[in-house]
Amino acid sequence: MNNMTLEICASSYQSAINAQEAGAHRIELCSELAIGGITPNYGLLKTVVEALSIPVFVLIRPRSGNFTYSEAEFDIMKNNIQLCKDLGCAGIVSGVLNEDNTIDLGRTKALIELSKPMPFVFHRAFDWTPNPFESIEQLVDLGVERVLTSGQETSAAKGIDLLRQLKEKTSERITILPGGGINSENAMVFKTAGFSEIHASATTIHPVNKVPRIPMNSDKFFDESVLVVSDEEKIKAILENTNNDNE
Repeated sequence: MNNMTLEICASSYQSAINAQEAGAHRIELCSELAIGGITPNYGLLKTVVEALSIPVFVLIRPRSGNFTYSEAEFDIMKNNIQLCKDLGCAGIVSGVLNEDNTIDLGRTKALIELSKPMPFVFHRAFDWTPNPFESIEQLVDLGVERVLTSGQETSAAKGIDLLRQLKEKTSERITILPGGGINSENAMVFKTAGFSEIHASATTIHPVNKVPRIPMNSDKFFDESVLVVSDEEKIKAILENTNNDNE
C-alpha cells in the first residue's frame, strides 16, 4: 500500500517548521485556527515560503464567518492570490459560496483562473453546501484539483461514509482530501478506505503564561451566523460626543 500524503494545517511559523522537520509532505498556511482559519499576514507568508522546501499552499479567506463576500472582500482575495503568486507559493486554498451556500461558480472560477499556474483547492466551505454530489461535479468542471472536506460532519471520521461516496463518484477526476479531527489514532481509517491524502493540524496546546486578568477574546464574535462591522452611526455618535465644544 502506498504512503499517504500528509498535509499539515499550520497557523504559525513554528508549526510550519515543525511540519517540515517531522516529514509532512505539504502545509496549508493560515492564521487563527479558532475561527477555521483566515489568510496569513504578509510577514508570516514571506518568511514561511522562504524557510520551507516542502510545498506551501495558502488559505485565501479574508475574514471569519460565512463564505459569501462583498465586492471589496472579493478584491482583497484576488490581491492576496496575486501576492502568493509573486512570493512563489505552491498553491491556493479558497472558495466562494452564494447566500444559499451553493457554490458561487463565477467567483470561484475567477479565483481559479487568477491562481494559475498554481493548483487550486476548494476548502471546507464545501461542507456547507446543500447538495454535496452536485457541488463536487461543479468543482470538477471548474478544474479544482482537490477538495478539503470533513464529509459534511463535525469530523472527517464521522463523515467517512460521504467521503467514500464522493471519492467513488469522482474517481480520479478530483482529489478528496479528508480533514477535520484527523490524528494518529484514526489516520489509518482513511488509508484503509483508499484515500491518498489527509489533512491535520496535529496541534499540542502549550501554556505560555498564567490566565490573563483581562481576556482579549470575545465570545460574541465566535458566531458564524453574524458579521461584525464597525457602524457609521456609532462612530459619528462617538465623534459628536467627544468633539462637542459646549462642555
